[in-house]
Amino acid sequence: MTNNNKLPNYSGLKSQKDLAKQFIRVDHAGEFGAKRIYEGQLAILGDSKDGDTIRHMKEQEQVHLTTFENLIVERKVRPTVLYPIWEIAGFALGVGTALLGPKAAMACTVAVEEVIDEHYAEQSSALKDEEKDLRETIDKFREEEIEHRDTAIEHGGQEAIGYPVMRKAIRIGSKAAIWLSERF
Repeated sequence: MTNNNKLPNYSGLKSQKDLAKQFIRVDHAGEFGAKRIYEGQLAILGDSKDGDTIRHMKEQEQVHLTTFENLIVERKVRPTVLYPIWEIAGFALGVGTALLGPKAAMACTVAVEEVIDEHYAEQSSALKDEEKDLRETIDKFREEEIEHRDTAIEHGGQEAIGYPVMRKAIRIGSKAAIWLSERF
């Protein structure tokens, strides 16, 4: 659900190669953060009826993370220096939302995956044919992130107490993490 009139301006980057490096850095950080969110949720809800669903989403995030870890090495991309912060913040967000209950944990997934859907759509639009493989990877992962969002909605994420406030706060935090990881 991207508003194409508000696509980020990537024209300051010199080449598709520079753009790809920035995208790999931020996506690597994002997939790591997502994995940590699910690990935090599983620490609280792992034995609940939603545990298997959360575990499945975490496993998909691990595949995404491994892909970006490989791209970091192959393309000699500097990872974000904020990695240690995302390790703690992701886990804390997962634990915090899970402590509020399964619906709150799912609300977290809805909010994060809405932002990632938009983020990946923007990246895909910016990549040209010389970065076709990366664009296809991002498009595939975007589909899986949309699947996570839809699964979280089906599991009552939008029914969580305080959903509108929680959604807005998590969306703002996710966008801030993206902005910071693109730059640092």
